[in-house]
Amino acid sequence: MSISDQSLVMRPAGAEDLPRLQEIRHAAFAPVFASFRAILGEDLDQRAQPRAEEEQAELLASISEPGSAWELHVAELAGVVVGFVSLRLDLDKRVGEIGLNAVHPAHAGKGIGTAMYELALARMRDAGMRAATVSTGGDPSHAPARRAYEKAGFTAGIPSVWFCRPL
Repeated sequence: MSISDQSLVMRPAGAEDLPRLQEIRHAAFAPVFASFRAILGEDLDQRAQPRAEEEQAELLASISEPGSAWELHVAELAGVVVGFVSLRLDLDKRVGEIGLNAVHPAHAGKGIGTAMYELALARMRDAGMRAATVSTGGDPSHAPARRAYEKAGFTAGIPSVWFCRPL
């Protein structure tokens, strides 16, 4: 089921949105953190990234701070915030970056992510950026994100692998 353009509102995030954005982030990334634990195993996951979820929550809070280098926008459906997207404009390099973003799992697959990426890309074009970047994981839990970015026109990618080992 897709949303209609008329029912989705995109707007800059306000300080009052942060608790809801943290709920969305937590719900959307729970499968990702579970995937990481499954891939690494509990022991190595705890050694290599013991505060990963906390650090991501802190990152979102820092992105939302006044004076942050990031812009943060929310997607509202029928008055309820259901997603968010952050973006950063490097005016020297003229490269825009989509950063931390998520759609609440209850609203996934309805075109909300696409609308968020369209907004971010339009902001980049309007600011004179020559290229747009986004990063995501290569593990199975990030497959929906990879599909969404490809749908938004991101077609060139550089594979990356993050290795871990116990000491």
